[in-house]
Amino acid sequence: MIDINELKSKFSSIYEVQILNYKAGDNFVYYKITISFIDNSQLLINEFASLKERKYSFHWQNNENELIIRWDNAPHHKNISTFPHHKHSNGEISPSNEISLEDVLLYIDTTII
Repeated sequence: MIDINELKSKFSSIYEVQILNYKAGDNFVYYKITISFIDNSQLLINEFASLKERKYSFHWQNNENELIIRWDNAPHHKNISTFPHHKHSNGEISPSNEISLEDVLLYIDTTII
């Protein structure tokens, strides 16, 4: 389970965390979360992980719902050096080393603070 208090204490830019959906079984976890930051931007999180696969999308948008960066691992950009991990920003698709929620939150926290 996602520990909201731990996230808030670890990343000072977080203002609010809303767990929209959370399911877990013996061999999988799925969650959908919205995190709001002190600059009024939001991170929309969708992640599924099992013993066989992991799918994620971390969509960071400003207070006008405009994309800042989206990190995901949809396998459709085979030319990216970090395939399938990549990010979308400023109309460009580029390699991404931020592949976990913690990686993305650290990036956002550093950018905002």
